[in-house]
Amino acid sequence: MTDVTFRNVEDEVLREFKAEAVREGKTLGEALAEALLNWLQSRQVKKSVRFSSLKPIDFGKNSEKSSSEIDDVVYG
Repeated sequence: MTDVTFRNVEDEVLREFKAEAVREGKTLGEALAEALLNWLQSRQVKKSVRFSSLKPIDFGKNSEKSSSEIDDVVYG
């Protein structure tokens, strides 16, 4: 764990954040760690998707030849 200091945080934002942390039964540090993690996760680029991890999708009845039909339209 690391101790950190934040500067230039609006008083009202910090006050509301602290109050919400208390309502959730969390320390300010726990709430900040959760907020930082959520912020990072919301900005992650999905770059680790592997073809082998993709699952097939059932597009319903009579869709078995869809891929070939699309190829015919796109590539002639």
